[in-house]
Amino acid sequence: MSDLYTKSGVNIKKGNEVVKKIKNHVASTHSKAVLKNIGSFGGLYEFTDIVKNYKNPVLVQSIDGVGTKLSVAKMMKKYDTVGEDIVNHCCNDILAMGARPLTFLDYVANEKLDPKTMEEIVRGMAKACRENDVALIGGETAEMPGVYIKGEHDIAGSITGIVEKNKIITGEKIKKGDVILGFPSSGLHTNGFSLARALLFKKTKHSVKTKLNGIPVGETLLKVHLNYCKPIFSLLDNDIDIRGIAHITGGGFIENIPRVLPKNLNAEIDKGSWPMLPIFPYMQKIGKVSEKEMYRVFNMGIGLIIVVPPWQKEKIENILKDHNIFWIGKIIKGNGKVILK
Repeated sequence: MSDLYTKSGVNIKKGNEVVKKIKNHVASTHSKAVLKNIGSFGGLYEFTDIVKNYKNPVLVQSIDGVGTKLSVAKMMKKYDTVGEDIVNHCCNDILAMGARPLTFLDYVANEKLDPKTMEEIVRGMAKACRENDVALIGGETAEMPGVYIKGEHDIAGSITGIVEKNKIITGEKIKKGDVILGFPSSGLHTNGFSLARALLFKKTKHSVKTKLNGIPVGETLLKVHLNYCKPIFSLLDNDIDIRGIAHITGGGFIENIPRVLPKNLNAEIDKGSWPMLPIFPYMQKIGKVSEKEMYRVFNMGIGLIIVVPPWQKEKIENILKDHNIFWIGKIIKGNGKVILK
């Protein structure tokens, strides 16, 4: 029966090979809180000791995917960085509510299972999990011929974090006069790749090896999505009053910052307050893309913003003296929008 299953397109033997290859990568992210390695029907995570540090613990969860950045990974035949991307992206999403990440579950679907590619992906995930004290407690690998076209696959991830109920960051406390601090991105991160690929590969006929500013396009596009947990928690642990956090993902500045703004306030962004990564003005020029569209699609070099009271600026700068940060704007009276200045 298994031979017929293999002939139909699903190879159980390769699936078992994948488990063997990734088992040590997954285990490298585990603490004593993880009770089982991969192979069980579910991941077991004991958080008794963790919740002792909270009066009213709230679990925060999120799920996302890498998107069409995978197409570039396929062109480059390089998959470890997209494994890092999905973990970091998910960490930043729950970070926007003040939550510390605890566990990560992955889902990788393939047209045809390739153990080498799977190991690369999971190796990247494990690296990002270790760097941020997140347990990679399992996931699912699916081989689905007929659903995915030849050579294609998809990566998604689900994260769970924890936050004290009275310390959940929602943006409700943002006030007129507050200032906006931007944390630089490494590049496109995981958003805007449909437009980027159209501009860089279809319109200009570039290849992943074409050099822009001395760096191959493929390398520029695959730069790892940064994780902002460490600098943000260093601020929170030092009693910085972070009133709002926005992860600048798909939707850019225009769509993401209003998600945390009170309806009677605007975020005024000073476009010249941080050094622009060359890839963004280059794409805008070759595609004749409007400024508003650029700030709606891409992060434009800022991966995450926080809103804080102005009197804490000096303290923040001292805490983050080893980090690259930029004061990029302020909160003004308005109607819940982003104003580009």
